[in-house]
Formats: sequence, structure tokens, C-alpha cells
Amino acid sequence: MKKVISVLAVFALVSCGAKKTTESSTALYEVLTTQSSGGGNIRFFEILTEPNEIKMLQNDPLLADKVKEGDSSKSNFVILNMGEKNTSGYAIEVEKVEETDKNIIITVKEISPAKDAMVMQMISYPYTVVKVNSKKEIVVK
Repeated sequence: MKKVISVLAVFALVSCGAKKTTESSTALYEVLTTQSSGGGNIRFFEILTEPNEIKMLQNDPLLADKVKEGDSSKSNFVILNMGEKNTSGYAIEVEKVEETDKNIIITVKEISPAKDAMVMQMISYPYTVVKVNSKKEIVVK
């Protein structure tokens, strides 16, 4: 009886241990945050590659737990800023990310509120922050 229990315990430990792969470390990119306000006044896409630039993201309360100390050596970060909008309901999202031999191509899509949607009449500054798990050159379309 003790042998059966020990065999089952070993089997359970081995089967649990085999599932310890993390998908986020193997994914090409990860959207860290998408916010409707907090971005800049103008439309721009900024690529952060240097450790001192990435340090800025670590000081942001929304991103502090998502940006690690060693990320600057193996990842780039992209800030996609939509600029000033006079209503809510706008967003900028990553449509697809492709890796080529020389670079990473990020295709973005700007989302506008539907014509008949009820939106708040307020100034918004939508932005998205993306982590790209590669140090290749990044092109934003």
C-alpha cells in the first residue's frame, strides 16, 4: 500500500512539474497597458531601447510590476500615443506583430467611437504600451 501511494505521489509531482513553462516569455510581444487617458498631446510612436528610457516605465505605477530590471537587455518597449481627442471612446491597439530577418513590424489600428455611440464629452489622451521580446529594429505601421 505504501508503494502505491509513493508511486502516485511521484507521478503527481512529475506531472505538475512538466507544466512550468510560461507563455509570456516565449511570446513575441505583450501589450502591457491600454489607457484612455494619460498619453501625450500629439500623435507619436516612441521606441524605448536604452536602459535609462526603460527605467521611466518602471517608475510608472501601472507598469511597475510588468517591467522587470533585466528587460532592457532582451526587450524593447513601444509607446503608441494617439494624441488629444475631444471625446472618450478612442483607443489604439496592436493588430499584429511580425518578425522578419532584420526587424519587427508592428501594425497598429486606431479605434474610434461608433457614430451613434454615447461618449463622454471630455478630452482624452489614449495610449498603449507594448513590450517586444526582441532587440531587433522596430517598424510601426
